[in-house]
Amino acid sequence: MSNLSSCAKLGLMKKDIHPHYNTKVKARCACGNEFFTGSTKDEIYVEICSACHPFYTGKQKLVDTARRVEKFTERAAKKAAIAASRKGKKVKTAQRKKKSSKTEVITENKTAKKTVKKQIKKSDNN
Repeated sequence: MSNLSSCAKLGLMKKDIHPHYNTKVKARCACGNEFFTGSTKDEIYVEICSACHPFYTGKQKLVDTARRVEKFTERAAKKAAIAASRKGKKVKTAQRKKKSSKTEVITENKTAKKTVKKQIKKSDNN
């Protein structure tokens, strides 16, 4: 004797509160596949079943109801376009070196002029 039947006989389970369980319910998938299962509902509609799921079929199928994949590819394309238009790190460092070498030449010229002026002042004083 099972526990369920013994509980029902003893009056421990409440009557008429449990939903009716249908043993043969037709389930329909978005791919068109239909199969039978058990449920408390009369009909079941599913998006993915074993006939179209990538794990069982080995084929990749994207189910994207909110355009997430397209939005991601659009963002990736925008980022790639922006990255292509930007200067690379090597170009930027070369420009900085070129700029810093110009400033070094200018500062060397200024210091050379100052030393010449100091020498002239010293010779005038003597």
